[in-house]
Amino acid sequence: MRTTQSLSITLPHDMAQMVKAKVASGEYATESEVIRDGLRSLAARDAAIETWLQQDVAPTYDRVIADPVGNTLSAEDAHTRLQAQMDQAARNRGR
Repeated sequence: MRTTQSLSITLPHDMAQMVKAKVASGEYATESEVIRDGLRSLAARDAAIETWLQQDVAPTYDRVIADPVGNTLSAEDAHTRLQAQMDQAARNRGR
């Protein structure tokens, strides 16, 4: 039994050129490999978002619903924490 399925897709010119450039550079052997790798990256991103939602967002939501006053931050405190997290993420990317 065949494990692949042939599809016909239409891409904007810039994306089509990107696919062709990846093959021309030797980074990928075929255009199909480029598309497959992009889809694997998309699936990994989707899985990471789902994990984050389940492990971080849902429990936080449940805590806030259970005790809205004791489990919330002011807008200023939330902004400060988010900015610190973004700054840390930027530092980590720069390593």
